[in-house]
Amino acid sequence: MRYRLTVVARDPADIVRRAGGWMVDRAFTGWEVRVLTAGGADLPMRILGADRRDLESALEAPVREHPPAALAVELELYDSDPRVRRMVRAAVGRGASDCRFWSASEVLDDGAGVVRYRLSAAARAFKVQALSALALEPGETGCTETFRPLGTFGA
Repeated sequence: MRYRLTVVARDPADIVRRAGGWMVDRAFTGWEVRVLTAGGADLPMRILGADRRDLESALEAPVREHPPAALAVELELYDSDPRVRRMVRAAVGRGASDCRFWSASEVLDDGAGVVRYRLSAAARAFKVQALSALALEPGETGCTETFRPLGTFGA
């Protein structure tokens, strides 16, 4: 059985910007990477080594598989959708050992409980290509992606 990373957000571009490098590095080490998002963005997700699935369908379907070993979730979606909170809590309760969040609107880089993931050179390059596939300017992708673990939000 392979380790699985599940990434959950509304906006595919936000996934690429906030967690794309981590996804690439996990995929390169043999992890199965699954993205749950609204809207089609299959090509950018394939560039990152991920399989994209529809967020609404995943939230409505009964859980039939082993929980992912790791989760990355958009904080605003977690806060606003009780189904996402249930999914995250169920995964953690069933053995997911790494659950982290990112935020598009909240600064998470204040040092308290922050997890900084240092991207490989390959992850940065693939992230730039995925942003280009979304017709977005890659800008400075940086060397790290910043997350907060589940416990730092009182979740």
